[in-house]
Amino acid sequence: MSTPAEDFAGLYDTFASRRYFRKFEAITGHLVEVVGVMRAEGALSRDEVKVVSRYLLALTHSFRALSMKYLMVGRDTGRFSGSMQMDKRDSGFPVSPELLIMANDAQQAGAHLGNMPSVEQYKDDMIRMIIGDRAIPTRLQFALSQRLYYDELARGDLFWVRNDPECLWMGNLGEDRRRFLLHWAVFDTQTNLPALYLMEVEDTGRTALPKDEARWPQAQAHLMAQSLDALKLVTIAKGFDEDFDDLHPKRLRRIHVGPMYSHAFTEQTGPLREVLEEANAPEGQDWALAWTEEELESERAVTERSGWFSRVEREVFALDPFGGRGAETGATRSARSLILPQRVFQVLAEKYPPGLGDVRKFVVGPQGQVLRYG
Repeated sequence: MSTPAEDFAGLYDTFASRRYFRKFEAITGHLVEVVGVMRAEGALSRDEVKVVSRYLLALTHSFRALSMKYLMVGRDTGRFSGSMQMDKRDSGFPVSPELLIMANDAQQAGAHLGNMPSVEQYKDDMIRMIIGDRAIPTRLQFALSQRLYYDELARGDLFWVRNDPECLWMGNLGEDRRRFLLHWAVFDTQTNLPALYLMEVEDTGRTALPKDEARWPQAQAHLMAQSLDALKLVTIAKGFDEDFDDLHPKRLRRIHVGPMYSHAFTEQTGPLREVLEEANAPEGQDWALAWTEEELESERAVTERSGWFSRVEREVFALDPFGGRGAETGATRSARSLILPQRVFQVLAEKYPPGLGDVRKFVVGPQGQVLRYG
């Protein structure tokens, strides 16, 4: 059994760190295009596209902030600034403590920025050092990188370890029945991977859910407590259904973003590693990203007795009927996808490794266009 020390790796080299963040900046940009393709195919609704794209953009902003924090890693900055820790074995993403530290830094960003010179002042000081002292202004460069880091944090709209539930109204189904899309996201601390959640709920409460001062905080706390990768969707949905008599979960979707595979940075085992090694792709194209969707739908609603005199509506969820996998997966259906550059896809198609035949492939072309295969 591997230990965290064996699973995690620090990016101590300046150029390796910058290559890593450039790679993820490109990947997250392509993911938005992939979501657009899914929308065109009808796999995601317009509201779902907006929600998912927003979380992907927040993920991009978090990577951009981390890239500023570690911009000068490996250089003599006059102090120990550390290096970013990444999960090289299981996810290819930064480890969750990086996001926890960043959340703490965000709380203090204003105080830091108030005590720092402006970006223009840093640049002027660097020019004077280069011309007047004929020296490389490494320490000033580090100070500027930290200023840019706190600037990114102050702008907000980042992806945190916990991104609390929000409520989107989708229409009224009757005088006392409303439809909402609840969405939230987490960076799972066990898998070091982002997970996005979308739940369609019918609300029969007296007050609309987002305006209900009692139910809404309780629903938010319940969903965040259940947002664990180890829990099946049917467990999450049933628990919510049983705890809230007037909230009826009709559909629950979970999207796992990752793992990211890269011959240069990760050590995952399996056929993808061999494909990446054989592809020998140039910098920026040496990667593949997994994208997994789980979906649970309510098959019907039944009425059950609650207490002595009242009755409540409960959901009966449809589980995957094929091969008896429903009880195992806890979902109505699930789908695996791979997003990968064209060169890597060509090698994958030639090798056709077992286990990847039923996986959807979203291939990124030379000009950044995304096409689906399979």
